[in-house]
Amino acid sequence: MLEIEDVKITWLGHASFKINVNDKIIYLDPFKLDGGDQADLILITHDHFDHCSPEDVQKIQKEDTLIIYAGECKLTGNTILIKPGEEKEFEGIKIMAVPAYNVNKFREENVPYHPKESNFVGFIIEVNGKRIYHAGDTDLIPEMDVVTADVVLLPVGGKYTMDSREAAEAVKKINPSIAVPMHWGEIVGDENSAKDFSRLCDCEVRILGKGE
Repeated sequence: MLEIEDVKITWLGHASFKINVNDKIIYLDPFKLDGGDQADLILITHDHFDHCSPEDVQKIQKEDTLIIYAGECKLTGNTILIKPGEEKEFEGIKIMAVPAYNVNKFREENVPYHPKESNFVGFIIEVNGKRIYHAGDTDLIPEMDVVTADVVLLPVGGKYTMDSREAAEAVKKINPSIAVPMHWGEIVGDENSAKDFSRLCDCEVRILGKGE
């Protein structure tokens, strides 16, 4: 677990995180959860199965849980679609959607895994004067030039997203205090991806243990 004053960030594996702040529980891209606390807010970056998992959402969803999602997720309950550039607010927590897309990762010629026109997102969560950036599934993109954040959660696995070198370049652009590698250990990438990222980064890097 990463604790920054009154904000607690727990990595749940792959690109999934839980954030505890102000007596609220926020989940990002819940996937392959072993149970979990009831969520006040769920944020989903896009509709791929390892990020938008209705089965896992149901494990943590209560009647008044707010779900903010991008893409074409098939979810029930209190849901709001968000697109890049949009902002939402929940109980004093500001949610900003940042573009997330591929520029050099392709499933076939000229067909990226995450096309820009799909309007997939990363999220900047601003609460209690802290900004946390979960980049979603993305490459190193020009929009990161204007992202500011205290903590960044960045994919490092490669193939579908940035690899460790590209993620370290993203850190140079954003200049956070702390960086956390994600999108490794489950589908693509391993602990070496996270360690390479740590070695290449100019800022403090926390490699979190799953659920710890």
